[in-house]
Amino acid sequence: MVRPLLVCSVAFLLGAAFPAIAEVRPGDLTLTVTPETSGNAKPFAREMVLLRIRGVYRQQILLEEMLQPSLANFSWTQLGRDHWGRTKLPDGQNALVLDRVIAVFPHHAGDFTIEPFTHRLTVNDDGVRRMIDVRSETVSLPVAQWTSPAGGPDAADPWWLPAQDVSITDSWSPDPETLKVGESARRIVTIEAQGLVAEGLPPRPVMRTRGILTFAGPVTRETIITPAGPVARATYQWDVRPAIDDVIPLDAITIPWFDTNTRTMREAEIPARQIGGGLPDTEAGPPRPIVSWFKTICASALAFYIGWLMLRSRPQREFFDRKTWTQLSDAARSENIVLFFNTLDKFLKGNNNKKAKIDLMEPVKTKISEIESHIYGLKKTSSVDLRSSLKILETLQSARATPTPEAAALASLDGLSDHAQQTNVRANR
Repeated sequence: MVRPLLVCSVAFLLGAAFPAIAEVRPGDLTLTVTPETSGNAKPFAREMVLLRIRGVYRQQILLEEMLQPSLANFSWTQLGRDHWGRTKLPDGQNALVLDRVIAVFPHHAGDFTIEPFTHRLTVNDDGVRRMIDVRSETVSLPVAQWTSPAGGPDAADPWWLPAQDVSITDSWSPDPETLKVGESARRIVTIEAQGLVAEGLPPRPVMRTRGILTFAGPVTRETIITPAGPVARATYQWDVRPAIDDVIPLDAITIPWFDTNTRTMREAEIPARQIGGGLPDTEAGPPRPIVSWFKTICASALAFYIGWLMLRSRPQREFFDRKTWTQLSDAARSENIVLFFNTLDKFLKGNNNKKAKIDLMEPVKTKISEIESHIYGLKKTSSVDLRSSLKILETLQSARATPTPEAAALASLDGLSDHAQQTNVRANR
């Protein structure tokens, strides 16, 4: 009783998941091939043409295989994998969609016909597996003859380069301007062309000039597949060595190419460089007028004068350096008279100009003599007040120069506050 009920349930689910398969009718399976050219113009030889292949299928497909014609007069490459998806038709029904893009390059001018593509499908035709070949229509593809007097696909020189865009990068290691005789630099030039395969890029350019030795390296080529078409890339390499001790100009190398978008000839350039002679100077601008130089000189003189006045307005540096003053302070706090005297004596022996200034100040001179007499026993004293000695020396440490009238007038320019000016006045009293 349970088993028949389970079988009926599975059958119901399958019927709900997959709609009933109708008989294959004309128009249920279609395959089209549409050529796409740049600017809808007739292509020239070796110019890229995109073939957009599209299949629309109303039936469920079990197996599929695309059979491609020989394309005898073309080179070709497929751009990426096939893309499968679903779409809704005008009558409201759903359908499977196949999209494939092939880039073809005609070998020469002429009127060509692209034979049908065949998509071999295995479908479920009313419950029966059936193999059906879906064929596209033949496509005519005329290729134009180059009529300009120079260049073109059939000319041996210059190289025919039809592309949507061309870019060139040039790198040196080290800079060629820094080279000396016997030294070498490596030059790497990379060319990228959109709408072209790597085989369509030109051979390595000739780089030859007087006074240099060039050693050509390997050439690498690759084709990068993108949804918009192939991108060709070639990398050329040279080792360059100057043979003479002179500045050697290396001329630019022009590469003509045909712009398939504008249908015109254009040029890409490998830039000119200089070998030896140091890094080139930048191009000088127009000479400045005399009035501009006069204003500059006046402004510089005024700035110098203001700076000189500011320096005069600044306070003098401290009498004792920071290390000496710290040692004197520590010795006074610990009442170490020997350390106090030795530190002061060492400082004065190394600063004769400051010793002469102390000799002119009687209170300081007297206090130093008192300390010296106490140490050497020249005068009988029970002790010496080092803290009062430090205070006397502090009058030297905190002394400031008296501001000049000009400095007082420019105090605001120097950023001195009123409090700082008052401190200077008190220090000089």
